[in-house]
Amino acid sequence: MLKQIKGLHHVTSLARDARQNNAFFTNVLGLRRVKKTVNFDAPDVYHLYYGDEAGTPGTVMTYFPFPNAARGRPGVGEVGRTAFTIPKGSASGWLDRLTTFDVTGLSQDSRFGETRVLFDGPDGDGFALVEADDNRTPWTGNGIGEDIAIRGFHSADMRLRNGAASAELLQFMGYEKYGTQGNVTRFIVPGGNAANAIDVEVTPEAQSALQGAGSVHHIAFAVENRARQLEVREALLDTGYQVTPVIDRDYFYAIYFRTPGGVLFEVATNEPGFDRDEDTAHLGEALKLPSQHEHLRARLESTMAPIGD
Repeated sequence: MLKQIKGLHHVTSLARDARQNNAFFTNVLGLRRVKKTVNFDAPDVYHLYYGDEAGTPGTVMTYFPFPNAARGRPGVGEVGRTAFTIPKGSASGWLDRLTTFDVTGLSQDSRFGETRVLFDGPDGDGFALVEADDNRTPWTGNGIGEDIAIRGFHSADMRLRNGAASAELLQFMGYEKYGTQGNVTRFIVPGGNAANAIDVEVTPEAQSALQGAGSVHHIAFAVENRARQLEVREALLDTGYQVTPVIDRDYFYAIYFRTPGGVLFEVATNEPGFDRDEDTAHLGEALKLPSQHEHLRARLESTMAPIGD
């Protein structure tokens, strides 16, 4: 069993409109945009990162907004819902706030004794705000008070037709079974970061997911550094998984592999971080390009749609 993985690092999803996406995460949810860059493989498409003040691993939601992308179809074989932590007692305040912004899919429930506010993102993305003890310092620069502000990720839901093989994989990755409620089994990394839970939701009769706007593209798990990442990669290869070589993503190093249930996993390093090319006080303000795309700057800056502050 691996000991290097500490919980979630980031979650990356697809969208259809960069301005709408930016407004939702900064104005409605109050997160900080910590990086404005482009998709490595499609440099005409933004890659936007939202999180706490520094973009701490375990807080960062990222998006590829492909203009006019078709909406995805929810189903099995994907991350169906991404959950953030909010302070205890703040659910009603968030219900009021999200209602003010005409957010759809609003409801409230409880899972494993924790109150949750469920809602949809602009492209039908599934989200939850979970009341829990969390001492992480929130970003309040977008006008949301510390008494209700999002602390970072709480968990991610994997929606699967059969959860046995994925449960075995999570346990190999260092997760331990926490409990079961209905068709949902929770796994937790002991001693991990605050984003240390994965919920496996088994729905045998559900249709397969079809990826598009509103779909999670992949979830990334955090390791301290490149040495720990290489240990994880070697262990996964020895177990029979097809794992990519290490890829430099500028702000972290990444490896990828496909899980038995179809979800794409990434293992990402906590280093070097989002301040490698911008001062922390000005994260996410300028368009940052990977070195291989720097020669495209003039064209990209003139053709890519502005997304607002």
